[in-house]
Amino acid sequence: MEIEKGLKYTKEHEWIRVEGNKAYIGITDYAQRHLGDIVFVELPEVDDEFNAGDTLGTVESVKAVSDVYTQISGQVVEINEELLDNPGMMNKEPYESWLACIEFTDTSELDQLMDAEDYKKFCTEED
Repeated sequence: MEIEKGLKYTKEHEWIRVEGNKAYIGITDYAQRHLGDIVFVELPEVDDEFNAGDTLGTVESVKAVSDVYTQISGQVVEINEELLDNPGMMNKEPYESWLACIEFTDTSELDQLMDAEDYKKFCTEED
């Protein structure tokens, strides 16, 4: 299982890469391995607004349909349209295959997220 350092992680197995006041959100290697082959993604629209804990989109695999959540509040400023045509990229490159980018203002929400070491421990406990 690959866990990248420098990212933030959620208990729902999403990763968040912070760049200034923007956060790119995707699913972790752990999540994609448990889902199996990803065949479809549903992404939000640019300009959609979310609160922490809201459903950002869905990922459908051969095994299940799973919601993807955002743990930060803000407005979608970009979506990864490549995933619409090639959702399997999430299996091949989970940390490059972000779903959406959210512009946020409340940096305190980031304090609720796990770093790589904490996420590794969390995943070990889940297995």
